[in-house]
Amino acid sequence: MSISQLARSIVESPTLKLNQTATLLRDKGEPVIHLGGGEPKTRAPIDAIINCTALLNTGEVRYAPADGIPQLKKAIIRYTEEHYHRLVAPEQVVASNGAKHSIMMALYAILEPKDEVIFPVPFWVSYPEMVKLAGGVPVPIRAEDGTFQPTVKEIADAVGSYTKAIIINSPNNPSGVMYSEEFVAGIVELCEKKKLWLLMDDTYNRLIFDGRTPTNCYRYASDLGESSQLIVVNCISKMYAMTGFRIGWAVGNKEVAAAMANIQSQQTSGPSVPAQWAAVGALNGVQSSIDGLRRTLENNRNILVKHLNAFTGVKVTKPDGTFYTFPDFSAYMKDSNKLANLLLEKVRVVTVPGKDFGMEGHLRISFCGTIKDITEGIERIKWVLDPDAPNELYLGDRKLVRDWR
Repeated sequence: MSISQLARSIVESPTLKLNQTATLLRDKGEPVIHLGGGEPKTRAPIDAIINCTALLNTGEVRYAPADGIPQLKKAIIRYTEEHYHRLVAPEQVVASNGAKHSIMMALYAILEPKDEVIFPVPFWVSYPEMVKLAGGVPVPIRAEDGTFQPTVKEIADAVGSYTKAIIINSPNNPSGVMYSEEFVAGIVELCEKKKLWLLMDDTYNRLIFDGRTPTNCYRYASDLGESSQLIVVNCISKMYAMTGFRIGWAVGNKEVAAAMANIQSQQTSGPSVPAQWAAVGALNGVQSSIDGLRRTLENNRNILVKHLNAFTGVKVTKPDGTFYTFPDFSAYMKDSNKLANLLLEKVRVVTVPGKDFGMEGHLRISFCGTIKDITEGIERIKWVLDPDAPNELYLGDRKLVRDWR
């Protein structure tokens, strides 16, 4: 028996694998601290729960349109008008099983075999594999100056005859960096000039700090008609802490939206209807939960960055948003896989290797957990790496002894 070449070429999602590893260790009673997660710990908004429960109580949970129920599309249209100042038609909206699925449907709809898709480094771990699944070729672009934001020229220089699309994720997972207005404007202009698709992954654009406002890509577009090749992706997962509901959406021109809906109809028949009603409740309900989450995350960020900055040899770029930092630990160990495994083995701290995001020597460290987890997690990491740390460490009643160099 054999599996396809495509299946062999796709790697497992490292973030989901780490979640599974952390769960298995916790089930065994291990004192795990998960600093690799991408899941806010706050509860889903009550309006979402009420809406979902109301449908379930009827017992009438039936098939729905593949591209989303009308009520959810209406809520997405209102959201787009409020936050992007852009009025779109229902035919331009496709609701999917999370932002990941929305991006996947868009890639299926626009890519021909061997088409290239450009995205900046560091990148979300799934971009390369998703592009390959759609038959394309991923082209990650790293800034020559070593920062987390390439220049528009560096992106433009990578555009060739096979380039079909660019993906921009701001604020960025894993770095938390928010790309500048000038950069986003330049990428929009570049895509229009070169007739490229632009996928704006705005998953985290409501979770930004220091009084910043989200970047509105539509502001820089000169073509907003039916020939527009701009696709904007959002979801309820992060801003409403509703990761398990798996509802995201894409807004594009009518032709690409129809193509995405057709593909989705054959692939999944559309998102779960109770989850869609939960999304309607979240989008139409009281929005205070987003501000509350953002304030909590900003405070957590400040605490984490303070602890990391006190860590000799670690280089930290302060995140502008999301709930991730992407510090450079290469002064201690350049192989991020080995480093992450060392921390998990020795002190049961889960992090995500930077290699999976396109940058060796880094670890993605999340601050969406508790302050206790953040401070204790960094203390454990420091104990493993700092040669001047005490020889012993207690994890609860368990005494650990440094038996490595």
